[in-house]
Amino acid sequence: MNKNFMELLSPAGSPACALAAFDAGADAVYAGLSKFNARERGENFTPDMMKKVVDYAHASGKKVYLTLNTLLRETELPELLETLDTIDEIAPDGVLVQDLGVLRLARTYYPDLILHGSTQMGFHNSAGLALAKELGLSRVVLERQITMEELAAIRKQTDLELEVFVHGSLCCSLSGVCLFSSWLGGWSGNRGKCKQPCRRRYFSKQGNGFFFSPQDLSALDLLPQLRKIGVQSLKIEGRLRQPDYVTNTVSAYRMMLDCPEDKFDELLPEARNLLSKGCGRRWSHGFYTMQSAKELIQADAIGAAGLRVGTVEGLADNGFGFTAKKRVHIGDRLRIQPATGDDGVALTVTKMFADNTSVKYVRPGQKVFICCDKDVPFNGGIFKIGESFPDYTRRLENLPARKTQVELQIKLNASELEVTAANAPFPVFTVPLSLKTAEKHPVDEAKLLAAFAESDSKIFALARSSHAEISGSWFLPAAELKQLRREFWKKFHETIKPEQVFDNRVCALDKFRTDYLAITPLPQSGDYLRETVAMKPNGAEPADRRAIRADNIFDLNKLSQEAILPEFCPEAKLPALKKAIRSAYDSGIRRFRITALYGLELCNDIKNNPEVFLIASAPLPVCNSAAVQELARLGCQRVMAHIEMSLNDITALREKSILEVECFRLGRPSLLTTRAKIPFAGEFSDARNNRFELRFEKTTGLSRIFPVKVVSIPRIPGVYDFYDLRNANWKNVDSETFNFNSEWL
Repeated sequence: MNKNFMELLSPAGSPACALAAFDAGADAVYAGLSKFNARERGENFTPDMMKKVVDYAHASGKKVYLTLNTLLRETELPELLETLDTIDEIAPDGVLVQDLGVLRLARTYYPDLILHGSTQMGFHNSAGLALAKELGLSRVVLERQITMEELAAIRKQTDLELEVFVHGSLCCSLSGVCLFSSWLGGWSGNRGKCKQPCRRRYFSKQGNGFFFSPQDLSALDLLPQLRKIGVQSLKIEGRLRQPDYVTNTVSAYRMMLDCPEDKFDELLPEARNLLSKGCGRRWSHGFYTMQSAKELIQADAIGAAGLRVGTVEGLADNGFGFTAKKRVHIGDRLRIQPATGDDGVALTVTKMFADNTSVKYVRPGQKVFICCDKDVPFNGGIFKIGESFPDYTRRLENLPARKTQVELQIKLNASELEVTAANAPFPVFTVPLSLKTAEKHPVDEAKLLAAFAESDSKIFALARSSHAEISGSWFLPAAELKQLRREFWKKFHETIKPEQVFDNRVCALDKFRTDYLAITPLPQSGDYLRETVAMKPNGAEPADRRAIRADNIFDLNKLSQEAILPEFCPEAKLPALKKAIRSAYDSGIRRFRITALYGLELCNDIKNNPEVFLIASAPLPVCNSAAVQELARLGCQRVMAHIEMSLNDITALREKSILEVECFRLGRPSLLTTRAKIPFAGEFSDARNNRFELRFEKTTGLSRIFPVKVVSIPRIPGVYDFYDLRNANWKNVDSETFNFNSEWL
């Protein structure tokens, strides 16, 4: 990618949004199929429509990235492979992944797929990016809670493509570690089903408010800094939004990216005016500056997004009435938000009345009645969340179907061009040549493939999996290459019909099934499974003296047997953490608990010692045997089953795991972890009287939400136990099993 080029990347929660994004000037879009993506509530795409949109994008030099960025349970792996097979056929420009198992399976069975690390992987420092490169990722979407200074420092340490969010809604929590929604009903944000509990109203002795609802991000005025740092891709959030939002937001950023440097300040107000039509929350710089992070939470600002247009004043069986504060038009989309901040009712205005007369729009101050058949809360706030937009139906219907993909193997030397069709019964095409050695501009593999991609055909196209091989450095005039391409495709058309072209990728599915059946899990021991207990600093010994005592890496003492690495380490603190790991190792510690991927990179220098024992542990999620295999390759000897998983999920994982499996048997897990300044501390509750505690860690600058109830689950045969007494004790009687006895959604 051009060093000075910054890709403008738009959300596409629907095919219509993809067209709107490209019309408005997006260089690329990111979108998902119906399953295994972090926005499963969106409209998303069918495989056939995704193919059409990919082809439409490529025809105009644009790109499409496909999201596969959720965690998967063991029983979903076969379906995942079928999805990967579909994605490989779609041939997007990149696939975003979160789960290490998904990454491993994609890399192993579909090596042509280009893999990007989702922000859900939590990469936030240069150590993490070093590991990302080793994992086979070509691009990383960075954690949203890093500062501009940290971003600049990370950029200097890696040659990976960096993608950052520049606009849209912000999660309060660090990416990939939030359990808040899952705790309140099993709806996991890590599986695309977040119910956004951070947007609700909460109650404490210090007052009530929306304590965890951040303002929206808008980095429009930070574009010059991001360009100077060398970011490759600018990402707009919003796959649950509609085409009007996409059009206005993309247009604003396109305007500022294309404007001359000396016109930037002059055009900024115009671009901001476009953004204001997006019906979001108040803008901020998110976490890009420490000052913004301190001001990000305004507890008195309702968590709902949108432009407030009124309050429900009257209810009827067929609708509701209110006094309009802003203009409302047929086709606008509204959300009626209850005072609790819980999920509100959303609707599109199709019929409304003013003064008992049907109207197309109302102005501020007019009394209006909107017809609907939904359960609307009295006194609920009415927010405009979108405006009417063009109907893209006909354009989408007219997108051409994908051409039949022909995989070619092209070989060139001084005396001959040879073209083989790998997936069609077509005789090898050869042409004798007499090429001269190139003095300046030799033909290369990319030029060969680009030439043959122009098939001049309405039914055939060059498959992405095609390859070119050149022996030597030769000069091949463009006109001659064009003629060779025409001769080949003419002959191919005369010989082959579309139904004769076969899919030669099916072997990947067969190979996975064979490999999966051949997995030999670690034998289950009938002996005592020695447990691990994490303790408070300077706490007493574990109750069972056979247990292994674990302490935070910076709180080790003479009783410590295992060091727990932090899940978040800003770039500036990496040297201190590296030093602490070395110091622990030199003092005799051989067990290290890895709670984030970057920790594996920091342990590179010591993991080759056969005495060193690495455990992949919460909040680093391990949900399936493919993730276990990848962690084993990276040096781990044990994994903790992801804390959101049910008994059935843990059992299925254990039965296929090649490493020891451990479970979180007792403790208070962090439900939400953030660098944002929260305007209170201590206990609080929600409208349903669920109770929590907020703690601020001065040493890390992180605030964490813990449940008042302690997670306590039964022992599982063949699974090791982990007890976390850093925020709990053995005497806690108010307990919860989390998702253990229910389905993890």
